[in-house]
Amino acid sequence: MVVKKSCTAIAPCSTANLGPGYDVFGLALDALEDRVRITKVSQGGSGITIRMLKNELAIPADAEHNSAGLVIKKMMQDFDVNDSLQVEVTKGVPAGYGIGSSAASAAAAAVAFNALYRLKIDKNRLVEYAAEGEIASAGTKHYDNVSASLLGGFVICRIAGDKWQFTRIEPPKDLVLVVGVPSIEVPKKKTEVARSVLPKEVPLRSVVHNVSGAATIVAGFALKDVEMIASGIDDVIVEPARKHLIPAYDSVKQNALAAGALGVTISGAGPSMIAFMKSKNARKVAGAMAEGFAQAGVKSRTLVCRPSQGSRVV
Repeated sequence: MVVKKSCTAIAPCSTANLGPGYDVFGLALDALEDRVRITKVSQGGSGITIRMLKNELAIPADAEHNSAGLVIKKMMQDFDVNDSLQVEVTKGVPAGYGIGSSAASAAAAAVAFNALYRLKIDKNRLVEYAAEGEIASAGTKHYDNVSASLLGGFVICRIAGDKWQFTRIEPPKDLVLVVGVPSIEVPKKKTEVARSVLPKEVPLRSVVHNVSGAATIVAGFALKDVEMIASGIDDVIVEPARKHLIPAYDSVKQNALAAGALGVTISGAGPSMIAFMKSKNARKVAGAMAEGFAQAGVKSRTLVCRPSQGSRVV
């Protein structure tokens, strides 16, 4: 096995669900990114030493509880790598806000390890390795954020039998997004909390409504039609159950729509919210979303962004 001494990869943040596409849709965003550098320190030992940079929420630096560490550990096991590795994770994506923080670290780790050892793993399998990292934050593997962060663009996650399939669609070039990130304290196991409030049973008419919306979103991406994408972003199952977890949800959504957003929804499990539009209204929408949070006494930051092309080696 040919190996370089070190390799660095970058992976972007992402949004998941896009309203009705719960656990199925992911979209990479070029707003923020994580950087993972893996260095081969010595041969033998199979040790992973992790150094966390810009680690505002004190993400654990041990391999068993770190997104990048879990990915690298699994890949080392599967490919019989017996080296001591130093892993440097530079956090650019804040943890716990629904924009794929753990997924960005996990995707960057998978891409960096693959390049370091020149494994030539196909991208579908790389996504599966990256999903190992979600165990650290969510307790189980999830594919929507990691697939988008690794592959870029808009991704549909589907399981066929015992195999996961990831279909990537290039987004419209005129799609612009605004993410409103509230400055609030989030629980350490935020994803678990957000999942715990979901209904166990839903009316059939609600399922039909969400399926039609999800189909419309896919058609919109395929046809490169921003208005069609936004028209499908109307979730009547998950979002109503989670909205109470987000301060000023109603005012943020109403403000964004009034300012020209074509569609607004919760980003992933929240508490961030994301608006879809064409470019001309982006700054106005960003200000309106910030004002919506301010109405509830919550400070926030807004990110005006476009879809990202995904992870890359640098």
